[in-house]
Amino acid sequence: MLLKDKVVVITGASRGIGRAVALECAKHGAQVVIGHSGSATGQAAAASLIHEIKELGQDAIEVGGDAANLDTGKILIERAVQAFGKVDVFVNNAGICPFHSFLDMPQDLYMQTVNTNLNGAYFAVQAAANQMKKQGHGGSIIAISSISALVGGAMQTHYTPTKAGLLSLMQSCAVALGPFGIRCNAILPGTIATDINKDDLSDLEKLESMTKRTCLGRLGTPEDLGGPVVFLASDMARYVTGASLLVDGGLFVNLQ
Repeated sequence: MLLKDKVVVITGASRGIGRAVALECAKHGAQVVIGHSGSATGQAAAASLIHEIKELGQDAIEVGGDAANLDTGKILIERAVQAFGKVDVFVNNAGICPFHSFLDMPQDLYMQTVNTNLNGAYFAVQAAANQMKKQGHGGSIIAISSISALVGGAMQTHYTPTKAGLLSLMQSCAVALGPFGIRCNAILPGTIATDINKDDLSDLEKLESMTKRTCLGRLGTPEDLGGPVVFLASDMARYVTGASLLVDGGLFVNLQ
C-alpha cells in the first residue's frame, strides 16, 4: 500500500498504459482520477475502469476532455479537488502517435500531435503544480515520455520531439518546483504493445525484429509501467527528482 490515502490524477487513463497504471495505483491504496478523451468510447472504458477500482476497495472518478485543449488539465485538477480535496500525484500519460512520413507531413497532423502530447501536457502539469504548491505538502509529477525521446524514427518526426520535450519539461520542472517539495520525473517506455501501435506491430517481420532487439526477449505490456509509476509516486522515491527511467526491456542498450 505504497500510495495509501494519496490522490492520483492520470491523463489518458481509460486504456493502455494509463489504465494499467490506474489499477496499480489503486492496488496500492490510491484514489484515482481518470482523465480520458471525452468520447463515448472513452466514457465507457472509464466507467469499466471505475468499477474495477471500486472492486479493489478504492474510489475513482472520470473526467472527459481533449488532451490537446490547453484548459483540460486545469479542469481535471479542479474536478479532482472537488471530489477528493487534494492532488498528491499527477501522471501525464495522454498521447498520440499517428505514423506519417516527414516530407509530406500535414500541418494539422503535426499540430494535433504537438498539442496533444506536449502543449496540453505543459499546462496540465502547471495546473497540478499550482495545486500542490497551494496544499503545501509537496507532491509527485510523472510524465510518460518514451524511448523516442532518445532515438529517431522516420515515421515519427512529429512525435519524437514531443517526447523529448516531456523529458526536458520534467528536468526543468524539477528545478522550478523543488523548493515546494514537488518531485518531477519522466518514465521512458520502450515498445509497449498497446492500441497506439497495434497496426505497426501487425507486421510480423517487424514484430519479430523488435522483440529480438530487447534484452529480455519480449515486448512490454501496459502492466510493466505500473510498478515504476507507483515507485516514483511513492515516498520510497522521496529523494528522486529530475530523473528519467527507461522501461524498455533493454531495447535502448542493445546495439548489437
